[in-house]
Amino acid sequence: MHDYIERVVDLTDPGETELLNLTPDEARHRMLSGKPESVRDFDGSFALVAKDGKEVKLARSLDRPLRYFLAKQIEGPALVVAHRIDAIRQWLQEQGFGDQFHPYYTRMVPAHYLVTIQLVGCPDPDPTYERFFNPVRNKYSTDLDPIGHDYIAALKSEVRKWVERVPENEPIGCCFSGGIDSGAGFLATYSVMREL
Repeated sequence: MHDYIERVVDLTDPGETELLNLTPDEARHRMLSGKPESVRDFDGSFALVAKDGKEVKLARSLDRPLRYFLAKQIEGPALVVAHRIDAIRQWLQEQGFGDQFHPYYTRMVPAHYLVTIQLVGCPDPDPTYERFFNPVRNKYSTDLDPIGHDYIAALKSEVRKWVERVPENEPIGCCFSGGIDSGAGFLATYSVMREL
């Protein structure tokens, strides 16, 4: 039996991962634990790749894209992971695999899922998807006051985390169209800045 040599090429930019409560290495270790709920506690913006032997785990937050492509080599599969399709294409061309590329063959890691890929050669591995973000449905009654209170509290908490990381001498702006969404964002930001 042929012993395949798997390869993972991580083209993501580590500088774009901003975790507030753990390091990227700690996050990868949790991803490899096999418990998708451990990823739920990641606080921040992330698109991460973790590898253990032939098993690769991928996870991202809603705001970070994460795509992958499985290239076929004689030695075994090469999993190419990047934020953008053009980065995958460029790497494949540079490595002599450009003829394998087609945008349709790239896959986007769905936000809020821990994706597991086994790099075992041919046929293509069948990824598994485990959801790590599972908000409780129908948690509230029809009374809008507690819903509104919790929504504003959560929004202000996230805004506060962001504002506290902006250097004091940097200006802070907020897109404001006059609609309810941008209005809530603007008022939450204004309120947090007055409280700090």
